[in-house]
Amino acid sequence: MNPTESTPTLEEQVAILKQQLQQAQKLTALGELVSTTTHEFNNVLMSILNYAKMGLRHKDEPTRDKALDKIYQAAQRAARLTNSVLGMARNRTPTFEATNLKVIVEESMFLLEREMTKYRIAVEMTLSDVPEIPAIGNQIQQVLLNLLINARQAMPNGGRLIVKLEHDPAAGVVDLIVRDNGCGIPADKLRRIFEPFFTTKNGPDETGKGGTGLGLAACRNIIEAHRGKIRVESTVGKGTAFTLRLPTQRKEPLAAPLTNTLTDATSPVEPTPQA
Repeated sequence: MNPTESTPTLEEQVAILKQQLQQAQKLTALGELVSTTTHEFNNVLMSILNYAKMGLRHKDEPTRDKALDKIYQAAQRAARLTNSVLGMARNRTPTFEATNLKVIVEESMFLLEREMTKYRIAVEMTLSDVPEIPAIGNQIQQVLLNLLINARQAMPNGGRLIVKLEHDPAAGVVDLIVRDNGCGIPADKLRRIFEPFFTTKNGPDETGKGGTGLGLAACRNIIEAHRGKIRVESTVGKGTAFTLRLPTQRKEPLAAPLTNTLTDATSPVEPTPQA
C-alpha cells in the first residue's frame, strides 16, 4: 500500500458498498428484462416478416398498403422498445435533472406490457399531472421496474395492478404508488424486506426474475439518495402497496437513520377491488 494513501473511513466504505449494491441491482434489473424484451422484439420481427411476405405475394395496392402500414407500426414499436432499454442501460452522470415521472411510468409499463398480459394482470394507471422532480431518471425507473415485477410475481394467478401519481403541494412531494391485490407479505418478513440479500422468494421464477435479495435494498438506497421516503403496507391475502415520496425541490442530505424510511410496516393495505 502506498504510504501516502489513507484508509477509507467507515462512512466512505459504506458509501462505496452502497454504490456497488446499486450497480449490482442495475445489472440484475437489466438482465431480468432481457428475456421479456427479447421475446417482445422477436414478436415484432415476426410481424414485420409476415406482412412483408404478404406484400410480396399480393400485387394489389390495398393489400400492399395494409402490409406496409403494419410493417411501419411494428418498426415504430421496435424502435420504442430499443430506446426504452437503451435509456435504462445508458451510463449517466449522477446529476439531478428535472424529471417527468409520468413519462417514466409510461415507458416502464411499455417494457412490461407483454409480461403483464401474459400473466393476466389488469393494469390501472391514474397518472395525475404532477410537477417535474429533481432526479436521476434511470435510477427512479430502476426502482419502479423492480416494484412492478415484484407486484406481478405476487399475483401468479392474475390480478389487478394499480399505479398512481399524486401531488401533495403542502408536503412538497410527489407520491408514486404501486399497489397489487396479491398474496401479501407476512408481518415478520415485512420488517426485513429492505435488508440486503433478504428475500421472500425461493429464487428466480420461470422468467428469470427475482430472488436475489438485492432489489428492495437498492430501491431504498436510491430513494434515500433522492431525499425521499419509501413506505410499504401489506396484508396477507389482500395485497401490498409501495409508496415512493419524492421531493419536488432538491434538498440537502439528511442525517436520518435508515429505519425512518419504513413507516408502520404492519399497517394494513386497503383491499384492491376485484376486476
